[in-house]
Order: sequence, then structure tokens, then C-alpha cells
Amino acid sequence: MEALTAVAVLFGAFFVLLAVGVPISVGLGVASFLTALVFLPWEDATYVIGQQMNVGIESFSLLAVPLFIFAGNIMNNGGIARRLIDLALVLAGRIPGALAHTNVVGNMLFGALSGSAVAAAAAIGGTLHQRQKEEGYDPAFGASVNIASASTGLLIPPTTAAIVYSTVAGGVSVSALFMAGYVPGILMGLVVMVVAYLFTRKNRYPATRPMAPGGAFKVFLQAIPSLLLIVVVVGGIVAGVFTATEGAGAAVLYCLVLSLVYRSMTWRDFKEVVTRTVVATGVVMFLIAASSGMSWIMAYTGIPAAITDALLSVADSKALILLLMVVVLLVVGTFMDITPAILIFTPIFLPIATELGMHPVHFGMVLILAMCIGTMTPPVGSVLFVATGVSEVTIEQVVPKLIPYFVGLIILLLAITYIPVLSLGIPGVMGLLG
Repeated sequence: MEALTAVAVLFGAFFVLLAVGVPISVGLGVASFLTALVFLPWEDATYVIGQQMNVGIESFSLLAVPLFIFAGNIMNNGGIARRLIDLALVLAGRIPGALAHTNVVGNMLFGALSGSAVAAAAAIGGTLHQRQKEEGYDPAFGASVNIASASTGLLIPPTTAAIVYSTVAGGVSVSALFMAGYVPGILMGLVVMVVAYLFTRKNRYPATRPMAPGGAFKVFLQAIPSLLLIVVVVGGIVAGVFTATEGAGAAVLYCLVLSLVYRSMTWRDFKEVVTRTVVATGVVMFLIAASSGMSWIMAYTGIPAAITDALLSVADSKALILLLMVVVLLVVGTFMDITPAILIFTPIFLPIATELGMHPVHFGMVLILAMCIGTMTPPVGSVLFVATGVSEVTIEQVVPKLIPYFVGLIILLLAITYIPVLSLGIPGVMGLLG
């Protein structure tokens, strides 16, 4: 009964606040405090929620989040996107609809380096839009490819989504999560390329002229310094040379040096990058702090245990319970961004997943992939709005083009859910699963 009352107050207040336009982070904090007041005196509720919000961000591992944000912002201004697009064109240029496939490969490369789907959609999609327009591509189709592939970088490491999940999930190995993201991230890109290929064959979009071996080799050499960031950061973390936080610091230093080498960032650009990083960090950290208060009140009132018991009593089939979880996560992704969704639903669904014998790393991949699909969907899909803006098309024009990608990616999500080896194979072989 206590858990039921807590659910009604906590989520009732939270969704009412969202409906009237209150920011998610503020809604989380206020709803958590109101729920605490139902069960605790004013003084205790004030003290405990404030304390938990402070404890939630008092973590060395979370220092990696602003550092990776900083590195991603430097990349956006550091001339890296153009070099990666040139490399992507060499890799995918001979396939019909070359610029569409270049968009996908470019997003996979840039997203993996920046760890930001929005940054990838803006940098890669914005750079390719005019060229696609000149070659007769339907702008809505070009935008749909960009939208569907931009989130691959949230799975392919290094990614802040895995770091946030690791923190909320109680210290799941970041190295294991990074390695687990490769197969789902690459498969996500391949699914988008298959759908785009079917569309481009139907509309007879051309391949590009093959580049001479010498030119292709030059493009590859120019891209190597950017690609080495993945080797330095991910390789260093997995090899135990440094922690995820130290790896994020190395990424910032590497990107700064690379920008100086490329001579692509002025002092004014640098100040703007720092400002954007501080603003983004403030938003993310307050969100994490507020969700920490919510996690505590949920644990105090027994909400996760009650939901676990209810779900396990409704369905006695592991496959059906997993399907219900996936459906809920897909619905959540349509109106909530990836960071708050991870913060809110990890404490709710992770106990259910582990009760079913699901490894926390495996569940993390399912959760992040479901949220990646959510970034594409209205009404609050961040990638959807950014990509339509840089492609100069409306959401109404793009959404019908996105439906085949939704179908393909949902099939992929189910495959990742029911075939654990797709997520756990690489970290298992490397001995990272404990």
C-alpha cells in the first residue's frame, strides 16, 4: 500500500508538472520532495532529498561526463567532421545512393568520437545537405537517413550514455559497457544503410566516381589523427591504463592538440566551446542530482520491488516480460530524452532484468538502444528537430520517411534483447564481465 501511494504521488506529480511545461529536472526534484513529505516530516524530507541530490553528483566517475561533452564541442569546431565525411565517402562512395551511406558512416565515426547524437546530426547532416541537394536527393529522405543514423554514436564508444548508466546501475564496468556497444552500434548503422539502399535503388540515386588509390590513401591519412582518438581513449580505458574519467581528460587534451594542428579553432571559438560545455554540464548534472533524489524515495518506499513483483505476477514468461519492458521503454523514448530516461528507469527495470537472469551490461545496451530510437520520434526527439533544421524540411515531411527505419530498428532492438551474445560477446571474450 505504501508503494502504491508513493507511485501515485511521485509519478502523478511528475507528469502533471511536465504537462504544464516544467523542465524535467525540476519536475523530478519537486515530485521527489512532495513524495518524501507524504512519508517523512518536513525537516527530514528536506534534509534527505537535499543530501541525496548532493550525493548523486559527488562521484569521480561522473567527472567524465562534462569532459566528454567538452571534447565533443571541441570536435564540432575543430575541422574533424569534414575529414571524417571524406573518409566515409571513400568507404561508402561506390554504393548506389552514396551520399546517404556516407551520411550513415560519417555519423557512426563522428558520433563515436563526440558521443553526441545531436552533434553528429548537426555536423554531418549539415555538411552533406547542400551536396545532396545539388545531386537531386529528396531533402526529406536525406534528413531521414541523418536522423536514423545519428544516434549510433550513443552506442559506439566512448559514450556518456554508458557512463551515466554505469553510475545509476551501481558501478557496472564502463569498459564492459564500452565494448558491449560496438556490435549493437554497428548493427544499427547497417540496418539504416540497408533501408536507405532499398530506397536509393528505387529512386536511382547514383554512386560516386571511384577515387584513385592515391587520393583515397591521402584521405585515410588525413583522417587517422581523428580516428586515433578512439584508440587512445577506449583502448586506454579497456587496457586499464586509465579510468573513464582520466580517459575523458585525455580526449579533451587530444582534441585541443588536434584543433591546433588543424588550425581550425580561434580563441573566440574556444571561449564559445567552453560556454556551451558549462551550460550543458549544468543541465546534465542538475538532472542527475534530481534523479538521485527520486531514486532514493523510490527505494525508500519499495517502488522497484513492488513493480518487479507486479510484473512477474502478471506474466510468467521471461520472453513476455522482456517484451513488455521493451514496449514501455519505446513509449518512454517518445517523450523523454536519453539521460533522464536512463536515470529514471534504470532503478525500476534493472532489478526486474537481473531477476530474470539478464546481465546488467546486456540490459544497459537494450535500454540505450531503445532510447536511441526515441531520439528520432516526435514529440520531443532531439535529433529529429536538429536534423530537420539543418536539412530545411518539416517534421511532417520527414516522419513518413522514417517509418521503415523505425521498423528495422525495432526488429534490431528485439534481436539485441533476446540474443545476449550480441551485447555480451566482445566483453565476454575480453574477460570484462566479471
